[in-house]
Amino acid sequence: MTTVSAEIHVHAPLKLAYRAFTNSTSLREWLCDVATVDPHPRGRMYLWWRGDFYSSGHYLELDEDKRLKFRWFSSIDPAPTEVTVTVTEMDGGTLIRMDHEVPDDSAWSKLAEGFRAEWTGSLENLKSVLETGLDLRIANRPMLGIFPGDFTEEQAGVLGVPVREGMRLDGVVDGMGAQKCGLQANDVIVEMAGHSIRNDAYSLPNAIAGKKGGDKIEVVFYRGAERKTVTMELSRRPMPEVPFNAVELAGKARELYKVGLAEVEGCFEGATDAQAMARPAPQEWSALETVAHLIQGERFNQTYLTSLVDGYELVNDGFGSNVHAQVQATVAANPSIELMLSELRRAAEETLAYVSFLPDEFVANKGSFYRFGSVLLQPNFHLTGHTQQIKDAISAALK
Repeated sequence: MTTVSAEIHVHAPLKLAYRAFTNSTSLREWLCDVATVDPHPRGRMYLWWRGDFYSSGHYLELDEDKRLKFRWFSSIDPAPTEVTVTVTEMDGGTLIRMDHEVPDDSAWSKLAEGFRAEWTGSLENLKSVLETGLDLRIANRPMLGIFPGDFTEEQAGVLGVPVREGMRLDGVVDGMGAQKCGLQANDVIVEMAGHSIRNDAYSLPNAIAGKKGGDKIEVVFYRGAERKTVTMELSRRPMPEVPFNAVELAGKARELYKVGLAEVEGCFEGATDAQAMARPAPQEWSALETVAHLIQGERFNQTYLTSLVDGYELVNDGFGSNVHAQVQATVAANPSIELMLSELRRAAEETLAYVSFLPDEFVANKGSFYRFGSVLLQPNFHLTGHTQQIKDAISAALK
């Protein structure tokens, strides 16, 4: 057998370094896109990357906070191999070493060097995640500046779009690539950078994999029945500064929420409850149903945060679609502008309070803390992303 090795020193506790190889959430934060693991001998270790590369293996040996060995068998390997991970306290941090054993055979020589290169690069990302919380795969990924929305059979009919697969836009972000190239709400993207776009969670990330801010790509979309093609320059991704202090993060987020909530509330000035409940079309949301969607977003934030704190992130096969019965129920329980806006503020306040009470051990888990905090510090991407939709619904009710 031949052993290819990679190692790195990280300024992080040994416990978190070991966890990075034995916890599904931690593995997703530095190594793969989907993981499900059961860390005990013969326990599963399934890792998947966008583009449909995967390794289906299992744990062989585990010595907590010291050493583990697992079986690696990827979708392109001719046979399974074994990887040993050792974590050792050193110089105020942790030394992480990976030894990957492969057959001593010329047919494996190219694969062996590929393993070395991939593990070396992945460990660099692990170092970044453990020390700063920053996943370099995300930091280096470009932004489109879009608000993806549902795309159902009914919506396609209302919009007059002749296709049933694609990504409908709820809106675009001012100043980013999508807005600059002319995309707008209710456009349906069907192709990007030569890749087909479906109404799922993965086709769009797959399409821009390997791209960076400043790159130009071709986007094909429908606006009603008309098929259009534009060139979009991908935007560079701004990474927010997340304070590694729960109370400070909550306070910083509160200032942003204050602006976003005020903008949402301003949409209802002069509107009656009847107007706010009127739907522009049978399959479109009323203004209050859109607020209900924002409330559900805050409730999801709380549920999702619990899964991160608990160490068992909700498995991501996509975020699903908006269930209309859910927004209807929220409006039914709060049947007025005053009640709905009050409920939205209450939900936002609960999110912020939850963040302020986060335990120190979760704050120390920088990968998860930064990931949630970076989303929290961009609430206007969701809150104000729906204000035009609210205004349009009320305007339609006035006609």
